Amino acid sequence: MRMLLNLFILLAITYLALVLLVYLGQSRLVFFPDKQLSNTPAMFGLDYSSVSIATADGETLHGWWVPAPDAKGTVLFFHGNAGNISHRINYLTMFRRLGYNTLLFDYRGYGQSSGTPSESGTYLDAQAAWQHLIVTQKIAPEQMILFGESLGGPIAAWLAARENPGLLVLASTFTSVSDLATQIYPFLPVRWISRFEYNTLESLQSVTCPVFIAHSPQDEIVPFQHGQRLFQTVSGPKQFLTLQGGHNNGFIFMQPAWQKALGTFMDEHLASPTN
Repeated sequence: MRMLLNLFILLAITYLALVLLVYLGQSRLVFFPDKQLSNTPAMFGLDYSSVSIATADGETLHGWWVPAPDAKGTVLFFHGNAGNISHRINYLTMFRRLGYNTLLFDYRGYGQSSGTPSESGTYLDAQAAWQHLIVTQKIAPEQMILFGESLGGPIAAWLAARENPGLLVLASTFTSVSDLATQIYPFLPVRWISRFEYNTLESLQSVTCPVFIAHSPQDEIVPFQHGQRLFQTVSGPKQFLTLQGGHNNGFIFMQPAWQKALGTFMDEHLASPTN
């Protein structure tokens, strides 16, 4: 009996230590920034300019502005939790081909942007990028498409719930950190210890613009049901695109039919330029 009690105590201490470790190390489980840029748009034959964007709390974000001839609108791109903007250049090529300008920027702590990543920080970064397009590039809100990939999805949805963009696109996005973490770590009291929200589902309830959602049934990181739940939450004009492939190899730019589906939705639902 004493041996069983000692074993129970040992297991309890081990479990509590694991919970504490996860609690303290959450940022390292959410953010995987890479400071080194491996490519530039010029290497893919794209004209671009580097931009510096000041945030409300004093950080400086680095990004790329890629214009399109006779642009139909402008995409503000929010990338996922790993790497940096140099790993998303295929999106720049796709958007230019579809006839849209793109602002692709790094969150604080990623690439050449200053600071350390945090949830509240990424929201400030989103607001700063939005203001940059309005003030510096003179882009009207109704001419903006917020595109969020994976972790970028809840950031884009958060911004769309507070501003008035023309369109919102969510690719391989989760409903919330707690929902996703509960599936990944079912043995941990995730909802009690999580310091992150990134609640896409909640933000979507306040989004009024048309929404395009893309997700793959083969996504091994963010289960397909997350995309389905997000789609069900949208009350306005919407479209769901079923992708194929895993979380890190099932991208919209990989298939002409997927690009066409997105481009058609954007063309049909975005307001025409006034100039």
